[in-house]
Amino acid sequence: GMENIYLNGAIYGLSSKEIDRKLDQIIDFSGVEKYIDTPVKRYSSGMYVRLGFAVAAYLDPDILIVDEVLAVGDYEFQKKCLEKMEDASTQGRTIIFVSHNMHAVKKLCDNAILLDNGKTISSGPVNDVIYSYMKDINPEIPIVELPVPDSHVAAYPSRLVFKNSDGKLKTNILLNE
Repeated sequence: GMENIYLNGAIYGLSSKEIDRKLDQIIDFSGVEKYIDTPVKRYSSGMYVRLGFAVAAYLDPDILIVDEVLAVGDYEFQKKCLEKMEDASTQGRTIIFVSHNMHAVKKLCDNAILLDNGKTISSGPVNDVIYSYMKDINPEIPIVELPVPDSHVAAYPSRLVFKNSDGKLKTNILLNE
């Protein structure tokens, strides 16, 4: 694992000294510190992605391209990834975020592009593109949009799904933030 950090860092153009300065942060962020001296060939795919994202996250790139990193890992790791990407965004960096996780897309992005087999289906403000996506995956199902509850509410769903007794989708409900 440790060698992998240095290898990836070198591929990304970091010197050994730069990696040394960020090493503890990278290992801590990845959450694989117990296994850092284990060969990565023995890592699960989730551990491998965690380590790879941690290295990329501490590069401080001008453009960060992230493809479904949130599909792996537990909730805490996903939350750390989102926070790291939000930090990069607020520092003026460009993030290209590829995901099917509409909540994460809505949280991170101002604009979106919906692709189907490499062709642009929709592009524009993130809420409009999410609406297009939801209509595209279930064209016969109505989408009901509701406002988010007041800020004093501690938790609320980002999507509600209603199914009939046969388990077929009846309505998609999206909450607007």
